[in-house]
Amino acid sequence: MGCWNEIVRGTRYSFKALGDLFFPRRCAVCETLLACEEVNICEDCRGDIPYTWFWSWPENPAEERMWTKAGIESAASLFFYRYTGGYGHILHKFKYGCNIPLGMAMGRDLGEKMVQGGRFKDIDAIVPIPLHWRRQWHRGFNQAEIVSRGVAGGLEPLPDGRIIPVIRNLVKRVKNTSTQTRLTGKEKAENVKNAFRVEKKVALQLLSKGINHILLVDDVLTSGSTLAACATPLMQYFRISVATIGFVE
Repeated sequence: MGCWNEIVRGTRYSFKALGDLFFPRRCAVCETLLACEEVNICEDCRGDIPYTWFWSWPENPAEERMWTKAGIESAASLFFYRYTGGYGHILHKFKYGCNIPLGMAMGRDLGEKMVQGGRFKDIDAIVPIPLHWRRQWHRGFNQAEIVSRGVAGGLEPLPDGRIIPVIRNLVKRVKNTSTQTRLTGKEKAENVKNAFRVEKKVALQLLSKGINHILLVDDVLTSGSTLAACATPLMQYFRISVATIGFVE
């Protein structure tokens, strides 16, 4: 059996190397060619990811920012994000380049670190920030949902054996908001005001199943206005924590 496993591994490596020859893969950060055993990010760049460590840091900057807008429980982000260059490429290639495996991998990394930090043990379900249907139709996917699936994979199984579901129909985006990129903090809050509606029937069904603490997930935390606008109506029913891949200082 051991010999057979070695043959299988060798065959897989050969096919992967052949694929890299015809379809070379590049690091999402530095654009260098990836070695056969590397995935998405080269080892050098992976070792230098500017992790926030918020998952094990009570009263971290993400929580402090969110607390000025909504009474969430806890918050975690994977790495410090800048719009241009370097590690900013990760979210750009995922969100606008449709690199879904990259988004899933970053979400899983975040979920695994949240388990290690021990501050999110009682999460019952994950809810991605929804896109308006027009924007999701144009983009083809909801980046927050991809991240959520990755986070769920990283969290599972929890120490008590629970499987964390990703709930997509709890919140609906009823306002097709304009992009937040060039707005001021006040303009961002006004832009997403009343943009989300909780589906009451779904909320009551989840409560009846013992789901009380929800992790609200998005790709990046900037001002926190979008997360707060979505979290506020949810807090009529649930305790809310938030998690994102990027955190803008």
